[in-house]
Amino acid sequence: MEWTPEARELADLELLLSGAFEPLTGFLAHDDLHAVHERGTLADGTPWPAPVTLHLPVGVSPGEEVTLLDPEGLPLAALTVTGHEPDGLTSGPIKGLGAPEHGPFARLRRTPQEVKAELAGRPALAVTMRGPLGELSEIVATAEELDAVILLLPLSYGEAGPAVVRAALKAKEQLPADTMVVPVPLAPRAEPEIDLELREHVATAYGATEHLAGPEPVSIPGPPHRRGLVVFFTGLSGSGKSTIARGLRDALLELGTRSVTYLDGDVVRHLLSKGLTFSKADRDLNIRRIGFVAAEAARHGGLAICAPIAPYAATRAEVREMVESVGADFLLVHVATPLEECERRDRKGLYAKARAGLIPEFTGISDPYEEPDDADLVIDTTHLTIEAAVTQVLGTLRSGGWLR
Repeated sequence: MEWTPEARELADLELLLSGAFEPLTGFLAHDDLHAVHERGTLADGTPWPAPVTLHLPVGVSPGEEVTLLDPEGLPLAALTVTGHEPDGLTSGPIKGLGAPEHGPFARLRRTPQEVKAELAGRPALAVTMRGPLGELSEIVATAEELDAVILLLPLSYGEAGPAVVRAALKAKEQLPADTMVVPVPLAPRAEPEIDLELREHVATAYGATEHLAGPEPVSIPGPPHRRGLVVFFTGLSGSGKSTIARGLRDALLELGTRSVTYLDGDVVRHLLSKGLTFSKADRDLNIRRIGFVAAEAARHGGLAICAPIAPYAATRAEVREMVESVGADFLLVHVATPLEECERRDRKGLYAKARAGLIPEFTGISDPYEEPDDADLVIDTTHLTIEAAVTQVLGTLRSGGWLR
């Protein structure tokens, strides 16, 4: 079996393969994760600060081997499965099959072993960076006091990664000639204390005898009407979500103030997701594809409108994270028309076929719909015209500043 992990999982995979996450040899299992959360150690008592996990939405069995690929299909590692949980959490040791070949500043990548060899036993002051360093005198003074080489470790994960590496190279121009710059694709952790512990661990793996955490980046977002936005409608078949979404698209095109991309669930099924079934795994993949295209449109300041059923909360959350990770905003609209009303309308006859057992895994009948508890706007079209529903969405966009 082959699988391409998510971006954060790929970053962790690179650090596992390079040895930066030593003593870990693979992705953590349930017992280790529990110990990390409870005690800050692995199950055997070895100190370790943060979860390092992989999720596979398809079933795998212990002993099975999974080839982990980069986004372009290059094999990076072989995972020998030791555990697979119902939620997709998959654990097991990994064996490297190839080094990452792509990405900005690939020429600067070095493993901890290579950096230690270059240090040749000299003390090293490692500075982990997520943004520009500003005043460098403290770093220089500390390095002189320790008689240490300065090792700048720009944490190059995500959209901001290349800018952090550029900041490190700029700082190097004002630091001693033997200063080293090594990008590290370490994804941030939500808890500041855990993030700092992990940064210190990685710095030590690269040979640091002293560690300084550089300042966090200061982000000043632009006004909402200049930021990318994804308006994501979710609801049962027949709820009215596609009709509202089309009405919103038309209204925005008439206003002419935003670049609009429209991704209807049925249209995407015929094109972007042609050949997928309605199994849970394929439904999730369909929504991820929609989310990816929407995030790419929003990345550059566009407004994307999506109208799939999107029945599963976890997959909707993935799309929200996908969009927000590129610096765009995400607006979830739950078209909460009750099942009885959706079934009464049943213009396509789908509910009748589902009741007759002719359509398996039909949302609301033989497959669940997980109602969102994080919707930014809830609309019930039972006694509401489409025009009024579109007006509600436009009002939300205006009050949020996304439309002037």
